[in-house]
Amino acid sequence: MNILHYWRAMWGIVGRELWRFVKQRERFISALVRPLVWLFIFAAGFRAALGLAITPPYETYILYEVYITPGLMGMIQLFNGMQSSLSMVYDREMGSMRILMVCPLPRWFLLFSKLIAGVAVSILQVYVFLGIAWLYGIEGPWQGYLLVLPALMLVGAMLGALGLLLSSFIKQLENFAGVMNFVIFPMFFMSTALYPLWKMKESSEWLYYLAFFNPFSQAVELIRFAFYAQFNSFSFIYTLVAFIVFMIIAVLGYNPSKGMMMKKGGR
Repeated sequence: MNILHYWRAMWGIVGRELWRFVKQRERFISALVRPLVWLFIFAAGFRAALGLAITPPYETYILYEVYITPGLMGMIQLFNGMQSSLSMVYDREMGSMRILMVCPLPRWFLLFSKLIAGVAVSILQVYVFLGIAWLYGIEGPWQGYLLVLPALMLVGAMLGALGLLLSSFIKQLENFAGVMNFVIFPMFFMSTALYPLWKMKESSEWLYYLAFFNPFSQAVELIRFAFYAQFNSFSFIYTLVAFIVFMIIAVLGYNPSKGMMMKKGGR
């Protein structure tokens, strides 16, 4: 096996995932509807609950929407990471990954290629969402649209690795919905995506610490700082470490001699 084989395999997996995403218009629309509902509808209720101004001028009116926009970018990547893991379970049982898993290429490389594909799809979704938010009047500094790209890549990789880790433990598609709800909703609602940490601390100190150490909270903060042309070193290191840990466990989980795949009949 030479580098050309690795290159072709990686872009074959990435290209297939991108083509699948383009063909599945419902998946694209649903990925946008979810954050847009939060931005346009639920934000009004949360804004009132947090005691933020809801009267003109317009800049004050959209204050809360400006705050949650990075959190909704993270939401897109969180749901996409779980969606990618769902397709991984399907492909592993009856699709292309079932065949790829027995090819001469190492499994870690196949998983990494699948991860890259998922990150590419999530970034496309995020930038379309940002375009709609910009039309709504929510915009950051022009540098932020460029500087947020590396943050989106790292956050997408971390959440995608978490999805791969979960998929290594899930044997049947029927079990996936429950696992998704068990992971997605606590991670999302117990984070800084919708409300700041200082507000949590006012109501519950233990909730504050749970949210602070939630990897999704630090991922959102990394996106939020990058979008407004700043850098949060703690969030960067925390997200990077979480990605490495999740990816290592996922690779071990897909190792037929060491991980969960051995317990499922060596698949």
